[in-house]
Amino acid sequence: MLHQPAVPVGKDPAVPYKMRLGIWMFICYSLFYAGFVAVNLINPLAMSAIVFAKLNLATVYGFALIVVALIEALVYDGLCRRKEAHFEKVEKQSNKINSKKGRE
Repeated sequence: MLHQPAVPVGKDPAVPYKMRLGIWMFICYSLFYAGFVAVNLINPLAMSAIVFAKLNLATVYGFALIVVALIEALVYDGLCRRKEAHFEKVEKQSNKINSKKGRE
C-alpha cells in the first residue's frame, strides 16, 4: 500500500511567521501558567479562596488555563491561515505576471 500525502507538499513561505507567532504565544501562555504555579508555591491557601460562582481560585484558574489555550489555538490557526492566503495570493499574482512576460 502506498502512503503519500493527500496534497503535494512544497515549501511554505509562511514558516518564519508561524514560528515567530508560535514562540510569542508560547511565551504568553507560559507566563500565565507560571502565575498559576507561583500562587501555588507562594500562597497555596489562596487557591481555596472562593472567587466566582462558589468556585475556588484553583478551579477558576485551571479552567482559565484551558480556555486560554483553546483561544490561543484558534487565534494561531486564524492568523496562520490568513498569512498563508496572503502568500498564495502573492504567488498567483507573480505567476500571472510571469506568464504575461513569457507571451511577449
